[in-house]
Amino acid sequence: MEASPTTLKRLKFGKLKVVRRRLLQRYEHQPFISCLAGFYSCRWRRYQRERTEPGKCCCNMRECMFFPLLVAAFCFSLVFLYTWGEGKNDYNGFDWYNYGNLGFWFLWSLVILIVAAVLFAYTSLLLIGTFLVLGFTISSLFALSILWRDHRKTVRLSFQVTAPYLHIGAIAIMVLLSWPVALHAIRADKKVIQVVIVGPYLAILLFLFLIPLGMYSPCIREKGTLGPKPALIGHRGAPMLAPENTEMSFLKTIEHGGDGLETDVTISYDGVPFLMHDDTLRRTTNIHEVYPNETGKAASLFSWDSLQKLNAGTWFLKNKPFLGMGSLSKADQSQAMNQSIYTLSGFLRLADSHNKLVIFDLYRPPERHPYRNLWIRKILDVILKESKIKRHLVLWLHNSVRSFVQSVAPGFQHTMGRKAPIEDLLKHNIVKLNLVYTEMSSEDIRKYAEANITTNFYVVNEPWLYSLAWCSGAHSVTTNAVHLLKDLSQPLFLMTPRQYNIMWILTDLTSAFLISLIFALHWWREKNFSCCVQDSNTMIENGTYNKFKTELNDMPAVLA
Repeated sequence: MEASPTTLKRLKFGKLKVVRRRLLQRYEHQPFISCLAGFYSCRWRRYQRERTEPGKCCCNMRECMFFPLLVAAFCFSLVFLYTWGEGKNDYNGFDWYNYGNLGFWFLWSLVILIVAAVLFAYTSLLLIGTFLVLGFTISSLFALSILWRDHRKTVRLSFQVTAPYLHIGAIAIMVLLSWPVALHAIRADKKVIQVVIVGPYLAILLFLFLIPLGMYSPCIREKGTLGPKPALIGHRGAPMLAPENTEMSFLKTIEHGGDGLETDVTISYDGVPFLMHDDTLRRTTNIHEVYPNETGKAASLFSWDSLQKLNAGTWFLKNKPFLGMGSLSKADQSQAMNQSIYTLSGFLRLADSHNKLVIFDLYRPPERHPYRNLWIRKILDVILKESKIKRHLVLWLHNSVRSFVQSVAPGFQHTMGRKAPIEDLLKHNIVKLNLVYTEMSSEDIRKYAEANITTNFYVVNEPWLYSLAWCSGAHSVTTNAVHLLKDLSQPLFLMTPRQYNIMWILTDLTSAFLISLIFALHWWREKNFSCCVQDSNTMIENGTYNKFKTELNDMPAVLA
């Protein structure tokens, strides 16, 4: 029996529809869905699938168990990335700590930052193993909590300036999460399951909506209440521009408008006070070339003649101790290569000639040193007799012989290195506190200021931390980055309470509208599809996004 021309036409038309469906199934572009599917399953071709009916889970048991691990990996990697990123102010200290333990200089802080950023990015895109990310972030956070406990204080301080913006970021994440939450909640066929899905989500959302009520930031303040910009004291000079504790370093601080100079003082075997932070000369000199057998010897056990033979600048060009230092000009490179160890006398004369404050840590010589018990007198002789610096420029920090110093050298600005009751500070004529920045508190600063006691915080390198010190009322900061902080005309993140309230309310209202719209969209879509009767022979392509359907039962049977 031959098929009629009409039947043949219908048959050809039906075959064309099948071919068209397959072509579209393979090549139709849906970049976002294809990208997610490819990242997660490495299947980059579109493929035929059935739409999951309401009430059924779209994932198998393995995927359901794996998803919480994926979420945990994302959260831990995000927390660690934020924690390590906000710790940039202390990267140099971290690298210096590793140098002391390993014996060679390397920017380990940069390596950790890169690894953390890569793992977070990969986890966000579902590109690598979740267990690897979990292992790295949890072990890193644990190591930080044990070896670098003060870093937690840095993170807490960062919340005082970044909390308003972290709030916006958290609300944005909740808006994005509303899509899968609404999809699974509305498709669930049991009320209990819907409550389990929606309940925690709404509780977290409500918490985020209301958390600004308990937020505090010293940078949210009325106009006209901001105090003067904190003075800048160069930490060992300008160690991001020149070798630390050298004449070039202090000149760079002065050149960039620093208000004071900070250094470290030890005393040579023959009684010459000089500037050196480390116990040994390995890190900041070429001692391995000049005295290769004495690299571990204490710096104070060398005579001044021996110290003068060392170069104190070539290491700086070789190791580049700070992240993001930039390149030096040829003139600066040439000057750095010719730096030598600097004497206390030369340092004080330089500061006096430019009317700069000075503050220094004093290191007592070791046992069997000729000046073990005379070192303070020797240093005072250099200050009062050799350099003859103006006494009000000296911030005297050393505490063990303060009464003696006050009697022989009146006029120094006596400075305490720790917090103490105001009565005790006034009793000892203390006019300034020199505190680590993790002890920063606007309330304490205000309390001391009322007693005419100013505060200096060290070491403050990052603009956000300097902004926090400015908003908190600090009088000065010790920094490695005078050349960067001097350009700040006002604190970062500064806003009035009215501006913050508008930002907060608009964020909450906009997010509430978007989330409601997403839930309504899913409800409307699922309601419409639940009303459609699906034939058992219907091929459904791409679920709710199907545009082209080919019903196989429309094709006539071909009889032999």
